[in-house]
Amino acid sequence: MDKKRGNFSSKIGFVLAAAGSAVGLGNLWRFPYLAAKYGGGIFLLVYLILAVTFGFALMTTEIAIGRRTGLSAVGAFKALDKRFSFIGYLGCIVPFIITPYYCVIGGWVAKYLFEFASGRVAEAAGDTFFTGYISQTGGPLLWFALYVILNAVVVLAGVQKGIEKASKILMPVLIVLSIGITLFCITRPGAMEGVKYYLLPDFSRFSITTVLAAMGQMFYSMSLAMGIMITYGSYMKKDNHLEKSVRQIEIFDTGIAFLAGLMIIPSVFVFSGGDEAALNKGAGLMFMTLPKVFNDMTLGGVLGTVFFILVLFAALTSSISLMETTVSILRDKFGWKRSSATLAVTVFILALGSFVSLGYGVLDSLRPLGFQLLDFFDFVSNSILMPVVALLTCIFIGYIIKPKVIEDEVSINGEFKAKKFYEVIIKYIAPICLLAILIFSILENLGMISV
Repeated sequence: MDKKRGNFSSKIGFVLAAAGSAVGLGNLWRFPYLAAKYGGGIFLLVYLILAVTFGFALMTTEIAIGRRTGLSAVGAFKALDKRFSFIGYLGCIVPFIITPYYCVIGGWVAKYLFEFASGRVAEAAGDTFFTGYISQTGGPLLWFALYVILNAVVVLAGVQKGIEKASKILMPVLIVLSIGITLFCITRPGAMEGVKYYLLPDFSRFSITTVLAAMGQMFYSMSLAMGIMITYGSYMKKDNHLEKSVRQIEIFDTGIAFLAGLMIIPSVFVFSGGDEAALNKGAGLMFMTLPKVFNDMTLGGVLGTVFFILVLFAALTSSISLMETTVSILRDKFGWKRSSATLAVTVFILALGSFVSLGYGVLDSLRPLGFQLLDFFDFVSNSILMPVVALLTCIFIGYIIKPKVIEDEVSINGEFKAKKFYEVIIKYIAPICLLAILIFSILENLGMISV
């Protein structure tokens, strides 16, 4: 291990930083719109089952790999078995693809926060505001660049002074805001119908698509198969109880996602009366439907401002971890200083992210495989690379170096209580399900099947 390599100064610092990575736009933007679209309660049930089984096993694996080797994804797999270093290379591609388009969305959030804080609620709630804004050139690029620079400043400060310090401030505020907004939303007249839709499973709405959506959300939300948890694991001290830390991260992550659904879906019900079209807005739920909801409320401008502060904080904790992962990869591979690696990554993100941002405007005609640019990069990372990396990791741990390597790392300072459960998931259940989900997901996204 590099003696100059940073680490988290405390157990709670690690948990908050890793939870901060997991808690992001995936929880506050993606989870609610998928839950609304795929039947509410049944989607929530499927997601919870996947989180405590697949999610637990994969997160435990990645953090243990990082802590055992003291390296980011590329170096970690090479250290465990040189023949399989390609898994690390595949994994490191993911954050390099995701970070630019994630920061583009982060810029949108910052723009909406500015609009609400400036009192322009009615304008932000306009039917054409969102589509009109993202199709512009200057505005989206400016907010995107400001968002990237903010991330770079935190990453440049290092693990303890930057990431850990930011997480210790942002995460508690994020939790308090989530609880406060949720309590306000569910106590509004008519909200209980939305609460029922969200909490009570309707098994008639279950399909393979529900599982595909929930599995994709699990990767996105829990920062799995991106190299992030391996990187953060490499900063984890040996006296941290790994299994307990994973459970705590899962509780933070799933809890915030649960609260996000509980604040957003009932609000949409109050506004629309449970209209199917409003619930099926998909990715536009946050940027198109919710501003209308806030505009229709008394004190909606204040609540909307607080909500977008919450979303911005959540986005930052995740994009910081994505940027840190790419910086760590360059430092481990080329021996660069943190400042040099951060500068290189910032330039890369600004270049590719600008390209993605323009995909809604002057580059709208550029549609690889029929996707808009942001959707294309999301498809490549979320539907192909992440399931492939997760599948290869399961095979590598389950059959090449054997689960005992992970189990020994987890057991360094305490019993690994879920050891037998972990072995069954990582060796048998996860590989089969991941392969099936990978195939279905690719075929569905390409329009070859409808499930």
